[in-house]
Amino acid sequence: MVHQRILIVTYPAQSHINPALQLAKKLIAMDAHVTLLLTLHLYRRITNKITIPGLTLLPFSDSHDAGFSALHSSDDDQKLYAEELKRRTSDFASNLILSTPNPFSCLVYTLLLPCVARVARRFNLSTALLWIEPATVFHIFYYYFHGHAGYINQQTKNGSSVTIPGLSFALSSRDMPSFLLRWQSGVFSLVLPWFEEQILELDMETNPTVLVNTFEALEVEVLRAVDRVNMIPIGPLIPSAFLDGRDPHDASFGGDIFQVSCDYLEWLNTKQENSVVYVSFGSYWELSKRQMEEIAVALLDCGRPFLWVIRKKVADGKEEEEDDISCREELEKKGKIVTWCSQVEVLSHASVGCFVTHCGWNSTMEGLVCGVPMVAFPQWTDQMTNAKMIEDVWRVGVRVDRDVNEDDGIVEGKEIKACLDVVMGSGDHKANEFRRNADKWKSLARDAAKESGPSENSLRAFLEDVRLKTYE
Repeated sequence: MVHQRILIVTYPAQSHINPALQLAKKLIAMDAHVTLLLTLHLYRRITNKITIPGLTLLPFSDSHDAGFSALHSSDDDQKLYAEELKRRTSDFASNLILSTPNPFSCLVYTLLLPCVARVARRFNLSTALLWIEPATVFHIFYYYFHGHAGYINQQTKNGSSVTIPGLSFALSSRDMPSFLLRWQSGVFSLVLPWFEEQILELDMETNPTVLVNTFEALEVEVLRAVDRVNMIPIGPLIPSAFLDGRDPHDASFGGDIFQVSCDYLEWLNTKQENSVVYVSFGSYWELSKRQMEEIAVALLDCGRPFLWVIRKKVADGKEEEEDDISCREELEKKGKIVTWCSQVEVLSHASVGCFVTHCGWNSTMEGLVCGVPMVAFPQWTDQMTNAKMIEDVWRVGVRVDRDVNEDDGIVEGKEIKACLDVVMGSGDHKANEFRRNADKWKSLARDAAKESGPSENSLRAFLEDVRLKTYE
């Protein structure tokens, strides 16, 4: 039997590479060979080197080998970087396809890289978009860019709710993916054309395929909401070690590829079951010093042990001096502060009872898979919609309210503490409901990902379709 050879190309961000790598491992387990392209900067950051038969990592330069931060760059610099990334990614992928002695049968790419789809068409390769956000957000973008931008813009600007066919719930402006708030300025309006290009690129294909990091039970209706697009749920794309009980430290099974450290696990081992508040805002967004102070006040006032991830700030590839929290000494007496941790390992720990999260999709999915109730603290992009679903659709937590009188949208410490009290309330009806629902989604997520489960069967069917197209 000839093995399928799959080329996967990812946008240079940790939130893209992590699910792409998990997809690669699933495909390899189905006897495919996978070549994964990633930028040199991302490749160099991988400290836990991956040795998996059937996987080839190929780094290339995106012209910013020390890394590129959109948060610390001007609009012009962001535009220049996007064009350079597009050109270099297309050229590298094209040259690879031309030079490889064993032809690829399919090209998979993560969002914000529509140029890769054009490369695939040029070489008559099957292609699929790996959507690393929920199917609900894909549907919102698709609806917006297919004739409904005016309606959504007007409704959100006026403060009215938005009703989208295929969604069982209405959306307020605070629930919309932030890039669609066209009446706002800054990076939101800058990135909007990139998403538009991404979505409209699918119209160039007869039967576009979108592989979604979700599972059938989680978004059952919306997965069928777009008639023209074949949305295939293949998630949850998290390390299999946390789904089937294998050793999570083993990189070949999907342990964290960026850093390895576990002193925080020893600390967690000393805490009671469901007693710890875990706080993390992901690998990208940087909170203001004032917001950090408000979180600190809430953590001290709530009286519970906490594990708080405060990343080191990096600009132009170099670590910056931190604006230290004024009450750090007191914080370190009552909880633990780290610069990094293996998140799924933490969420899987029995002592963790609450996840204060920015609602990035990887983090949201990890919280669901591990059955941990959440305090939703969204910042931008799809996180706003994810927070809506956490609170009102899946009912596994609460969402913080921002001070509408504050220009920078600060969430006050008393609001954060109130949310923590609701989610962590011992014996409280609401807290018990969150935990029951979290346990339900945990069970459904693991059922979806198990051998011969719905997600694995969907991915096998996709791979078989690729095989048939290859030998037509």
